[in-house]
Amino acid sequence: MSVRELVVLGTASQVPTRQRNHNGYVLLWDGEGLLFDPGEGTQRQLLRASVAAHDLNRLCVTHFHGDHSLGLAGVIQRINLDRVPHEITAHYPKSGQRYFDRLRHATAYRETVALTEAPVAADGPLAATGAYTLHAHRLSHPVEAYGYRLVEPDGRRMLPAALAERGIRGADISRLQREGSLRGVHLDEVSEPRRGQRFAFVMDTRLCPAVAVLAEGCDLLVIESTFLEEDERLATEYGHLTAAQAARAARDAGVRHLVLTHFSQRYPDPEAFGAEARRAGFEGELTVAADLMRVPLPKRR
Repeated sequence: MSVRELVVLGTASQVPTRQRNHNGYVLLWDGEGLLFDPGEGTQRQLLRASVAAHDLNRLCVTHFHGDHSLGLAGVIQRINLDRVPHEITAHYPKSGQRYFDRLRHATAYRETVALTEAPVAADGPLAATGAYTLHAHRLSHPVEAYGYRLVEPDGRRMLPAALAERGIRGADISRLQREGSLRGVHLDEVSEPRRGQRFAFVMDTRLCPAVAVLAEGCDLLVIESTFLEEDERLATEYGHLTAAQAARAARDAGVRHLVLTHFSQRYPDPEAFGAEARRAGFEGELTVAADLMRVPLPKRR
């Protein structure tokens, strides 16, 4: 059975707290795993969350501040120690190549895994598989930062009653899907459009056009909300969002499930972020992220 869910490894911004590890998020998508922004302690959090190195296929870094990238060294070495049998692809801002090089080769270890470097230099698609296309868009932060958006291709949903009415069953259904017509029956007569699912990961940024582009129509949006609205001036100064700003962006983009994360240590009660998001007008499904939480993608409508 395919699994599509977010595994939250850490939710702290800048420094960890007693309850919050540094950043780290794994998107499990039909047998693939995309690890986003591994901060310090990610290797141990993966263990606690029962996510193995073998589950990872891509490493996606939004930018090279330490709370989003210092865990790369340990994760890369663990991937090699465990001799992951498939290729791993790393995406990160090309302007931070020197930081990636230092983290990849931070200490001595035996390289056993094919790690492909695919740095991001501009907005647009990064990779296309049969299951999704991965896009990047530049955000607004004091250092170059990119958000990521994963889009499943649109498909079609077969209609059992229509198939039965036309006597199409068993292997003929697959044949009809492949060929588009069978014995005078066209695919659009026995199916309906099925919109592909969409996921976005938006970390350290001020409000900017890319936030809306990344969030547009998402089934699941993971977005930073470092500050509360009372500290909006600080958020703008340091290149971050408030919970209210994140919620309004999600509301305007038609997001179905909003996940708030990356909380400043100045706020002891994370539920304040959820309350602020509701006051800002977001009415969809809402999760205030906590370490080791699992968040499934919403079921298709």
